[in-house]
Amino acid sequence: MQLQNTISIASLLAATLLLSFSTALKEGQTCAADRFCDSGLHCETCVANGNVRPRCTRIQPIIPTSKVKGLPFNRYTWLTTHNSFAMMGEKSATGSIILAPTNQQDSITSQLNNGVRGLMLDMYDGQQPAVNVLKEIQAFLESNPSEIITIFIEDYVTSSNGLTKVFNAAGLRKYWFPVTKMPKNGGDWPTVDDMVKNNQRLVVFTSKSAKEASEGIAYEWRYVVENQYGNGGMVAGSCPNRAESSAMNTTTRSLVLMNYFPDNPDLSQACKQNSAPLMSMTDTCHSAADNRWPNFITVDFYKRSDGGGAPQATDVTNGKLVCGCGNIDSCRQGMAFGECELPEAGVAPAPGAGAAAKETASSAGLGKRAPFLQGWRMAVLILGSLHFSLWF
Repeated sequence: MQLQNTISIASLLAATLLLSFSTALKEGQTCAADRFCDSGLHCETCVANGNVRPRCTRIQPIIPTSKVKGLPFNRYTWLTTHNSFAMMGEKSATGSIILAPTNQQDSITSQLNNGVRGLMLDMYDGQQPAVNVLKEIQAFLESNPSEIITIFIEDYVTSSNGLTKVFNAAGLRKYWFPVTKMPKNGGDWPTVDDMVKNNQRLVVFTSKSAKEASEGIAYEWRYVVENQYGNGGMVAGSCPNRAESSAMNTTTRSLVLMNYFPDNPDLSQACKQNSAPLMSMTDTCHSAADNRWPNFITVDFYKRSDGGGAPQATDVTNGKLVCGCGNIDSCRQGMAFGECELPEAGVAPAPGAGAAAKETASSAGLGKRAPFLQGWRMAVLILGSLHFSLWF
């Protein structure tokens, strides 16, 4: 009994010391599980990119309006998920596993909580599944009165006023941004402040042109230029428009949407695709769109990357749009365009930095996690001393 008490006390002391000295790990640092990473990060490897070391990688962009408010809606970039509802392991209404391809790892609610603000949804006749998804959006808007969400509908609904009925059933009509306020000739949208003030915080586009007149739901390509989706939109150095869209350099459309995902969702390759190639495509599409940065960056498996990923691409593009800087984190309310605040020393290297720079940044982070390592050493010494005394 005395031996058991001694072991228990020593173990408790070691655990207490470990917890008291521990600190959350930063982006790029080696991790064992999500819970050890700082807020907005999770722990994963990217074998497709030759990186087998588990590291803390980003899953959340900076909400741009937390840095600079009051700009037109088309002066921001919003992280967007393709087939947002197609969640891994999701079950149908009957309880069976859905066998269709999955494009995301978590629920609509989780995506929104992680900073996703654009959702691509396929909709069909048969209200209840769509209503369930839309109710998640309604709950988020209700709980977050300053947030704006955009929905892009791949529209297969044929019933009369079918979309209207679904949105009404989900309680979303009260947030509706009206078609009449959307600029028709490439002008600026209302400011995000006005959209919030008027509680017109849900922007909805459909792929069916007739529904703009019949149901008041905006036909996407009257307002948006969009590049090719699937494999055709992932060719390096090329950013062609999809067939339904006007050419990418059509400036009578105020919004630019950039797709970057393959024909068939691939979880294992997504971490590679959502890293340097994604960043490169934002530059390519910027040139193709008459030097306009994308307002929506759309990916599969938005949480997968080899570092900053789609959240970082969103932050970089927001920096260019909002204040003319390399990252939204450098933007401040009231600053002159291009008057950038430089990041503090020791932050993670910029996108595209070489392996040496990344390793240097990771090594520099050792100072920040020194208390964590000291805690581990202390725990090992205590348990080791106990083992030694019991052995002899």
